[in-house]
Amino acid sequence: MIAKSETVDFGALNAFGAHVFRVEIGLARSEPVVIIEDFGYRGHDDGVPRDEERVVLSRRVWSGIAETARREFNERLRVAKVTTGRWHPGTNLMDRLLGKELCVLAWAAETANDAQLAVICSKWAALRPEERWWLFSVTVAEAGLTHDTQRGWRRALFHALSDGQSPSRTRRRRPIELEPFGLHLFEDVQ
Repeated sequence: MIAKSETVDFGALNAFGAHVFRVEIGLARSEPVVIIEDFGYRGHDDGVPRDEERVVLSRRVWSGIAETARREFNERLRVAKVTTGRWHPGTNLMDRLLGKELCVLAWAAETANDAQLAVICSKWAALRPEERWWLFSVTVAEAGLTHDTQRGWRRALFHALSDGQSPSRTRRRRPIELEPFGLHLFEDVQ
């Protein structure tokens, strides 16, 4: 188990060179929000870049998804007994698996209107973490950079999560799996 003091923001390891995601939120409300995957020490090895911008969101879209993501992630951080986070202007660090999940939400929402944002957030919250990780993997393989909007799985995410209505409020919440498939969410994988 990782001590609370060893993490910052949303479960990111507070160690130089850790593989994390950065959410860059500008001071001005007109500035976009940028989600970046930072490969840490693994960057610049075998052709892997130091970091990659995954998505750029308008502030309107970010405002529509930020609270849903914060609630979902903080609930899981509490269960894991890790300090919870909050969004703030500047750089927000995230555990690499939570960052992948946020990308799935952001990719689905990036071209949505306000009515679609609520449906997307609701359907995303109904997915299990491992489902979101899989969606990240298949999407990033062909359309994981900022200029890939409306391509392949990224476009499919929008259609799959924005189609229809939000699941009803009476829908049972699925249980959280602390260590699915033997993965340790907040431990550094070598």
